[in-house]
Amino acid sequence: MEILRESSSIWALPILLLSFFIVVFNNGVVDASHKVFMHLQSTSTVDVKNVHRTGYHFQPPKNWINDPNGPMYYNGVYHLFYQYNPKGAVWGNIVWAHSVSTDLINWIPLEPAIYPSKIFDKYGTWSGSATILPGNKPIILYTGIVDANKTQVQNYAIPANMSDPYLRKWIKPDNNPLIVADMSINKIQFRDPTTAWMGRDGHWRILVGSVRNHRGKAILYRSKDFMKWTKAKHPLHTATNTGNWECPDFFPVSLKNTDGLDTSYNGKNIKHILKVSLDVTRFDHYTVGTYDTKKDRYIPDKTSVNGWKGLRLDYGNYYASKSFFDSGKKRRIMMGWANESDTVDDDVRKGWAGVHPIPRKIWLDPSGKSLVQWPVEELETLREKKVQLSNHKLNMGEKVEIKGIIAAQADVEVIFSFASLDKTEPFDHSWADLYAQDVCAIKGSMVQGGLGPFGLLTLASENLEEYTPVFFRIFKFQDKYKVLMCSDASRSTLKNETTMYKPSFAGYVDVDLADKKLSLRSLIDNSVVESFGAGGKTCITSRVYPTLAIFDKAHLFVFNNGKESIKIETLNAWTMADAKLH
Repeated sequence: MEILRESSSIWALPILLLSFFIVVFNNGVVDASHKVFMHLQSTSTVDVKNVHRTGYHFQPPKNWINDPNGPMYYNGVYHLFYQYNPKGAVWGNIVWAHSVSTDLINWIPLEPAIYPSKIFDKYGTWSGSATILPGNKPIILYTGIVDANKTQVQNYAIPANMSDPYLRKWIKPDNNPLIVADMSINKIQFRDPTTAWMGRDGHWRILVGSVRNHRGKAILYRSKDFMKWTKAKHPLHTATNTGNWECPDFFPVSLKNTDGLDTSYNGKNIKHILKVSLDVTRFDHYTVGTYDTKKDRYIPDKTSVNGWKGLRLDYGNYYASKSFFDSGKKRRIMMGWANESDTVDDDVRKGWAGVHPIPRKIWLDPSGKSLVQWPVEELETLREKKVQLSNHKLNMGEKVEIKGIIAAQADVEVIFSFASLDKTEPFDHSWADLYAQDVCAIKGSMVQGGLGPFGLLTLASENLEEYTPVFFRIFKFQDKYKVLMCSDASRSTLKNETTMYKPSFAGYVDVDLADKKLSLRSLIDNSVVESFGAGGKTCITSRVYPTLAIFDKAHLFVFNNGKESIKIETLNAWTMADAKLH
């Protein structure tokens, strides 16, 4: 995946302006969401600032990190490779850094596995995936940059020593590259090969992300032996006016249970997920659909929309995700990247940039329309001091502080209930074409409503000069109810008011309110607020940088600003210990 540094403006641009940026980008001009800081990319980190560093989210001791690459479970060990700049805190000098774990939470850092060294990757070793071949042999596919024009090819690497339990060293054979773009392909937008899957014909298949004439593409390649690859006549799937597709991911999900499936599984009672990272929006979008194995085509369900109005893995700061099948626990795990929302100068000063959200188990919702995501169970081993609250009523304008834990580094689970839906406010028809985050910006946590807003005030200063609210607001829309979930960073910090990106992230929650309950879980980690609504139906990750609400000065409140009283059925909150990362 290419360099990633969003400008605060592009996230909120309307469709017409987004379309403009795609046109500009495809005419050879660098997109506004991409910027190279040549004078900074090798600026050595002298002093690492710890104020906003996370305690249990994955990040290296210093410098820049972006995409998770080639995650896999192999012989009892989880492997995480990731795009990393060993020389500075901005994008550049990218290598495949490598860490291993037995629990997906505590990690052992190793030497970089892949770095520019050959003619087929001299100018860059960008994102890719790992596949376990027959005979229990792992292989990595990655994008190599071969010249200063950013011409992209697909390469492979294999372990140097299969007896090494950590697979520390990797070899890039001289028969690389395996795949070179033909004349029909945009060779500078041709990257991020997927995990391979085997079809019923015994041939391997992979996807490579690309774009042509504003149409995003998942280009399909086939191979008998994993060495000689042939481009299929048609892409697996394309979509107009979506821009470049980065970091594609394609995998089956069960219609029967929450177990994960091997990428090559092609039995009954399954759907397939196609996830793409949209280069223009900087969000990870996905569809649920059917894989026609005879035609090698993917058809999204009618309930899944391609592009910007479609489903997102996370409605916040979450990008370049990569999933893998965990054969040890029979689950599919999704890993992603959350970049910084402060400035490049801030990153250089603090000596680091980028974190990885907590790995998530993912499965298909019983409705068959969307994915459900939940932090891996191993995270709970870091829970320490616990506080509880139950059957506590909150009237309009009331809040209660949750004391007894370290609010800057916590895990909070709460179930809210309400006696009636009668006070639900109508959904304004003028909002119909707006994104959820636009509605959240209009109807913030302090704007009184009918049923909601109610939720948590995370990373809050004592007198609420700073706070990041995570909350629900329920609207009446025609004869149904519309549940809005927000994670609003607009009041999260007093720092850099004019330059810092502080969005009102939000998504809608597809949930049945028959029991008049809503659940929320938030993972709070100094500069990360990672939230899961209704058991993981909607997820939002925010990056925030409080100046007052840091360390032991951070507070946590539960609040209600709606006319309808809210009951805290149960609330459990834990202080979270530091993960072992270094």
